[in-house]
Amino acid sequence: MDCTINWMPANGMAFSAETGSGHLLTMDGAPDGGGRNLAPRPMELLLAGTGGCTAYDVVLILKRGRHDVRGCQVKLTSERAATEPKVFTCINMHFIVTGVNLPPAAVERAIQMSHDKYCSASIMLGKTAEITTSFEVVAA
Repeated sequence: MDCTINWMPANGMAFSAETGSGHLLTMDGAPDGGGRNLAPRPMELLLAGTGGCTAYDVVLILKRGRHDVRGCQVKLTSERAATEPKVFTCINMHFIVTGVNLPPAAVERAIQMSHDKYCSASIMLGKTAEITTSFEVVAA
């Protein structure tokens, strides 16, 4: 996996990223750090990527279990260290999984499997942050 980051000096503290799969995204800083607040912060993207990684796992695990999953939302909240490096110290992932006759035990198992075995991002962040999960099942 690779990625190329380029500073866009005409835009203050904005950066473009081209991923190895050929996709582009933009990052920016807060105005107090020279940014213009035109795009997500890099740490926001790290948190979003972690949420996407675990949501992907949960949906895939449920589908492979032949469950009729129709939606999956993950709401992440986090805390960071007060001093540099401002690593994540706590992350909570609240899953809202929608489907037809979804057994809560299957959803809980899928979340646990992602957390323990499959989600590289959350497992990596778990080295510095306490990661907690919660969930609710919504009938479709």
